[in-house]
Amino acid sequence: MPRPAAGAPQSAWTDPDCPVARTLDLVGDRWSLLVIRDAMDGVRSFTEFRRRTGIARNILTDRLRKLTEHGLLTQRTAPSGRRMEYVLSDTGRDLFPVLLALRQWGERHAFDAGEPHSLLLDRHGARVPDIVPTGADGGVIDADTTHVQKLG
Repeated sequence: MPRPAAGAPQSAWTDPDCPVARTLDLVGDRWSLLVIRDAMDGVRSFTEFRRRTGIARNILTDRLRKLTEHGLLTQRTAPSGRRMEYVLSDTGRDLFPVLLALRQWGERHAFDAGEPHSLLLDRHGARVPDIVPTGADGGVIDADTTHVQKLG
């Protein structure tokens, strides 16, 4: 199913007033997020995306097209001049905290105690600290301390 563009009419969105639903309409499938993850890891070529994810060719073609159409990836000529490569746009890079939150949730809940998994390290080789959302007063916020206010 084609996903609506950011400026699409409200009828094209799953839940037009919800930022979470709109985000999921754009990147809410497994393959899109894995492509974005790998692009953040420096993957640029169709072949390398396919090798790292195991995704079928036709699905990868579709996801790369959609992510490019929606401005999360940009396409450019590879340095060799023979092929195209995919690079994260600023919009795509803005998904880093989302992927970090998913990673950290997975580290806490998707592995058995002691089960090996990959680690995300900063440029100095230290483990990236857990994300802790804070409010305007600096206090920790969570689902019990926030609420949604509809606008308009």
